[in-house]
Amino acid sequence: MKKLSRNPDLVWRDEPEEREVILDALMSGDESAADKGWVIIIDKGSMHQLNLLAGEIWLLLDGTLDEAGVANDLVERYDAPFEEIIEDVREFIAECDEKGWLA
Repeated sequence: MKKLSRNPDLVWRDEPEEREVILDALMSGDESAADKGWVIIIDKGSMHQLNLLAGEIWLLLDGTLDEAGVANDLVERYDAPFEEIIEDVREFIAECDEKGWLA
């Protein structure tokens, strides 16, 4: 399977301290915190803020993993079923590919 990597022409940044705030809120039972963003991508003058899971996937798109590898990493981190995570990964990858965010 193809290793996935971000488009090197995109400008982006992650805010790890915001990620920690989101994780703390989730641990406290605030499920809506999962929709808050912590990774920001600037593409063609528009700013896109990625939610918790999309941000985690984005950071894993460093050219070392394929879809299954990304999903396995997230399964270990979040103790979630592979079948659920792989669908989220595939959906996000398809969106990124459509937007030209992948190399």
